[in-house]
Amino acid sequence: MPAVEQSRHLATAIPGPKSSALIERKNSAVARGVGTTMPVYAARAAGGILEDIDGNRLIDLGSGIAVTTIGNAAPRVVDAVTAQVDLFTHTCFMVTPYEGYVAVAEHLNRLTPGSGDKRSALFNTGSEAVENAIKIARSYTRKQAVVSFDHAYHGRTNLTMALTAKSMPYKSGFGPFAPEIYRAPLSYPFRDAEFGKELAEDGELAAKRAITVIDKQIGPDNLAAVIIEPIQGEGGFIVPAPGFLPALLAWCRDNDVVFIADEVQTGFARTGAMFACEHEGIEPDLIVTAKGIADGLPLSAVTGRAEIMDAPHVSGLGGTYGGNPIACAAALATIETIETDGLVARAGAIERLMKDRLHRMQADDDRIGDVRGRGAMIAVELVKPGGTEPDAELTKALCAAAHAKGVIVLSCGTYGNVLRFLPPLAISDDLLNEALDILAEALAALR
Repeated sequence: MPAVEQSRHLATAIPGPKSSALIERKNSAVARGVGTTMPVYAARAAGGILEDIDGNRLIDLGSGIAVTTIGNAAPRVVDAVTAQVDLFTHTCFMVTPYEGYVAVAEHLNRLTPGSGDKRSALFNTGSEAVENAIKIARSYTRKQAVVSFDHAYHGRTNLTMALTAKSMPYKSGFGPFAPEIYRAPLSYPFRDAEFGKELAEDGELAAKRAITVIDKQIGPDNLAAVIIEPIQGEGGFIVPAPGFLPALLAWCRDNDVVFIADEVQTGFARTGAMFACEHEGIEPDLIVTAKGIADGLPLSAVTGRAEIMDAPHVSGLGGTYGGNPIACAAALATIETIETDGLVARAGAIERLMKDRLHRMQADDDRIGDVRGRGAMIAVELVKPGGTEPDAELTKALCAAAHAKGVIVLSCGTYGNVLRFLPPLAISDDLLNEALDILAEALAALR
């Protein structure tokens, strides 16, 4: 198949006639609860471009929600998957195991922060990996309670919905949820500034606030684990103030509480480090990964200290599809691509380009309340002019305007007012600049 041309091109209005026909088919065949962000149907994708079935070429600033980090249909991944399909598609690792699973675990043990002895277990989705991390922590500590944070997102299964903070659309009407789940305040510098500059900038002070809640409302003797996204994803790409994560980890270590880093969205070069924890120099007890691990194939993992990972009894972990051989082949090729092609450094270059432009836009427009994020995980928080009141309507309108012009963007945040950017690391600077030009024009037109 010919390569996808790396240029934006609108052959029709968005959506085009073929996509419009499929929208009707989807409405007749697919459950209403499965929503879609863009009114287009994909035909192929590569680099920084997704082409729809009407021939429109769209600039991809979403990467399938941080999944195709190295670029869609990356050559090494395509070759590895094709070779594995020729050999076998499935045996179940728990029945007749295979080397690919072991090799992925070895790479995860090598790459994740921490120099001690580590183990990994493979699963299918981020939610499944989070649930298993909680199982492992409870087995190790013989305690039950778990703390997550304000604005957190950890998945859509029953336990992970309990861990997730936002009601709509993730939790509303789906309870009751798993018990023994508690919530603590996060360090959210942009909004903490409303309560004083010191709280916004001092991560240790913000951690003290959270630890006080944990200590008084749950108690360390009952607490199996604290789970946190080093940079929150769906919650709004919130980067905690420096010192927040290390202070939490120190408290966990002092109180025999397992510290779980949910790196589902932040892992695998996305933030300008292989894992976001590295920015704070912390070594979590357990790290949960998925999304970017296999460039679009379903795979997830829990990696951590050997004595914790080995706590569950034999056959206490697993699943029919966990660590599928095709997904493992994709993961090995993805890791090779990141390391060989210098994609950690590329994420840093994307951050510099995007933040430079977005900060200049912010200086000229008081509706951009905050620009934040790391690497190729950048966000702008939109507010009503002259203050910090969230502006969800502006965010929705800006997304719609970008979509109509052929730029795939996503929104997020507890208040629905954060525009998030997750470009593939294979995108060119020219496409990034063009996408930002379109967003700037669209924002100006929404005055």
